[in-house]
Amino acid sequence: MKNIKLIHQFGARFLLTAAFLLSLVAGFTVPAAAAPADGFGAVYTSTNASSGNAVLVFNRAVDGMLAFQGSYSTGGLGDNASLGSQNAVILSHNNHWLFTVNAGSHQISTFEVTSKGLTLANVADSGGVRPVSLTAYKDLLYVLNAGGSGNIQGFVIGSNGSLSPIAGSAQPVSNGGAGAAPGLAEIAFNSDGTALVVTEKTTSLLDTYQVVNGVAGAPVTHPSAGAVPFGFAVYRPNHAVGSEASGSVSSYQVDGNSFSVISPAVVNTQVAACWIAISNNGKFAYTTNAGSGSISSYGIADDGSLSLLNATAGLTGAGSAPVDMAFSNNGSYLYTLGNGAHTITIFQMGADGSLNNLGAISVPIGVAGLAAQ
Repeated sequence: MKNIKLIHQFGARFLLTAAFLLSLVAGFTVPAAAAPADGFGAVYTSTNASSGNAVLVFNRAVDGMLAFQGSYSTGGLGDNASLGSQNAVILSHNNHWLFTVNAGSHQISTFEVTSKGLTLANVADSGGVRPVSLTAYKDLLYVLNAGGSGNIQGFVIGSNGSLSPIAGSAQPVSNGGAGAAPGLAEIAFNSDGTALVVTEKTTSLLDTYQVVNGVAGAPVTHPSAGAVPFGFAVYRPNHAVGSEASGSVSSYQVDGNSFSVISPAVVNTQVAACWIAISNNGKFAYTTNAGSGSISSYGIADDGSLSLLNATAGLTGAGSAPVDMAFSNNGSYLYTLGNGAHTITIFQMGADGSLNNLGAISVPIGVAGLAAQ
């Protein structure tokens, strides 16, 4: 319960006024960064403002540093509250589309991604109340709605960025649609699109859904290997790593119709391990520890088993409350959103999985979600 309270404490959000956002834009007078040698790169987060949600874009330079590029209205509303989730902002597999939740207006926005910024392509109803997490596989998008009794809903992504609801894809979470949603944190596809996983914080359950022809079946519930499951990241071949706010990380095998634990609850001695990121080469997993101002690193063996490498591989500072993370396209840079410090911290990853802190840039109070390319 102590860690759950810490999560709520560090997740506290405040109103992002129009004047504040204007001052943010005015403060970033540095010219847009040149496109990196490995192709266009950028980092994205959403304001989650109830007065009008927007996606903030930061261009990535060849050295990993960020420069503010612009703010783009989602056409929907945030809710100025902690989403308590991972993947509120995501990119499609080919980085052509960016999707973000609008928790206050129960919508999903689609943007076309270009080297010059974003173009709003579509705003769709989320099929539930208070969407908090998104996951995509090829032309499929699923959303986790954390309000009401909670549910998931699937969509087909059109060639123009439109989202068409998939008939029969709306499914409840573990409570069967009765009562309040059980602290929903994330939805994620496995690596071949045959299954979905949803994390439930208050019940310490993981829900899995077999996906056939894009349609999710009824949920099957599994006890989490550690208490208070939160973030979930998948890599090939259908191995996944999940964080537990009780201070541990576990790995799983997730296939279309089967689910099993590989490494149960590998403790990292830190407080509130919540968000997960996996290196592009699949060798390392990282969790942000919101209560400790740190990032822990884990080694991933070929069989999916985990070993703690460094409990404090990265430090973001006392009270920084690091949350969402995302790797750059080239896998060299890890970006971490700090809700307490209101920053994005930039780390360079070494070949051995070590992290070198390159500094941080400021973001507005209340931002939610992080995606990178």
